[in-house]
Parts: sequence; C-alpha cells; structure tokens
Amino acid sequence: MKFLKIAPILFLGAVLITSCVSKKEYMQLQSENSKLQDANKDLTTRYASTTQDLNIAKSRNASLEEQIAQQKSALAALQESLDKCLAGNNQGGANIAKLVDEINVSNKYIRHLVDVKNKSDSLNMVLTTNLTRSLSADEMKDVDVKVLKGVVYISLSDNMLYKSGSYEISDKAGASLAKIAKIITDYSTYDVLIEGNTDNVPISQPNIRNNWDLSALRASSVVQALQNNYGVDPKRLTAGGRGEYNPVADNTTDAGKSKNRRTQIIITPKLDQFMDLIGKAPEKPQ
Repeated sequence: MKFLKIAPILFLGAVLITSCVSKKEYMQLQSENSKLQDANKDLTTRYASTTQDLNIAKSRNASLEEQIAQQKSALAALQESLDKCLAGNNQGGANIAKLVDEINVSNKYIRHLVDVKNKSDSLNMVLTTNLTRSLSADEMKDVDVKVLKGVVYISLSDNMLYKSGSYEISDKAGASLAKIAKIITDYSTYDVLIEGNTDNVPISQPNIRNNWDLSALRASSVVQALQNNYGVDPKRLTAGGRGEYNPVADNTTDAGKSKNRRTQIIITPKLDQFMDLIGKAPEKPQ
C-alpha cells in the first residue's frame, strides 16, 4: 500500500520534470525564431532596395539602345534637311551651317552612347572570361555564368554550396567561392547581390518556417562567407531570398527541382558610375 501511495508522486514528479524541460526547449526555440524573423525583415528590406537598383541596371542597355536608335533617326532627319538645303540652296548658308553643327553633335553623342555600352559589355565579358577560366571542369558542372541585359549572373547549385537540407556552407564549396571572391574583389567598382532560390518542396527543419526563410538564410551564408573568409567588402554585398517563386525549370521533375535549387551571385556596375558616364554627353551648340 505504501508503494501505491509513492508511485503517483514519482509519476507526477517525472511529468513535471519532462514538462519543465519541454518548456525550456520551447522558449529557446521561440527566442531563436524571433531572431530569425528580425534578421529576415532586415534582409527583406535590403533585398527590396537592391532589387530596385538591379531592375534599373537591367534596363539600362535597353535604354541605351533606344537612345542610340533615336539619335540615328534624328541624324537621318538632319541629313535629309541638309540635303534639301544643298539641293535647293534656298535657306541660306547660315541654316546649312547650323544643320551641319547639329549633325556633328548628334554623331558625337551617338558615338558616346555606343562607347558607354561597349565599355559595360567589354568589362562584363572580361569578368566572365576570367571567372570561367579560373574554374575547373568539375566546378563548371555546378556553376553557370551568363551575361543578360548588361548584368553578370553566376548561378551555383545547392549541391555544391550547402550541406544537405541546410543553409550552412559545405567544405567543398570553399575552392569555388575563393575563385569567385577573387573576381569580385578585382572588380571593385561592381555591386554584388546574392540571391537564394529553392524548389517548391516545403521545408521541414526546426526554426525555418518556409522556403522564403531557407532561401534568405542561404544567401546570407554566402554573403558572410565572402566577407569573413575571403575579405570581400560587406558594403558591396546584399543578401536576399526569392523562395520558390523564381523557377528556371519545371518543378514536376527531379531534374527541374535540382535546377531551381540554386544561389545566384549577380554582379553589376554601380549605378552612380554608370549615370556619370551618361552625363558626360557632348553639349549642343548654342
């Protein structure tokens, strides 16, 4: 009978101890989750700002080409007017001289715009060539380098970068990241956006709510590795995540999912420097 009285007490104590431990773990998880949410908010804000700059950078080549086309059209119209003046000789030498001056200025501005575009394209091609030459054949299986609309995209597979199901950088990623970091350091006038992407399979890891979190955390891991391990200036770096919402392949196949699980390093000239180049256009005659 005495044993029967003691048994409930022992059981109650065990329950209380278990409950206490679970509560402690819960509070710890809650604290870590709160920190992750704060970090995610900060990344989201920085990412939105950098994405806006990136969109402007993407459109600048199209804008330059449009300006070049407009200037060529204006030049053709001026040349036509000049031809009429020379043929009829009824508008006087002053008008002809003015048209000649405008044609010369228009020609100079077209050359200026073409030089700006060529300079940007050339720098990007040199950057891309230097990077691809530095990577081995095995590394190139997990690294894709492209230039789109004047912006350099380096796409890295998650198999090469991260430990399985994690946002921690794997040991084997070190050599490739070191080579990419050297290129980033050499081209010090470029800004760098690290963008995480996932497939559409829901994540089931403690403290990671969804694929938004996972993609942002992976991008942040790459940023910190570039800063802490390879000395890249953190002022040039921005981390952001796009979750599963920027696929490049069909998520219904394993091959497609593998392509979508990637981290992109997006390298683009700083916008203020680009606008300085545009601002150095020749002045029109008075």
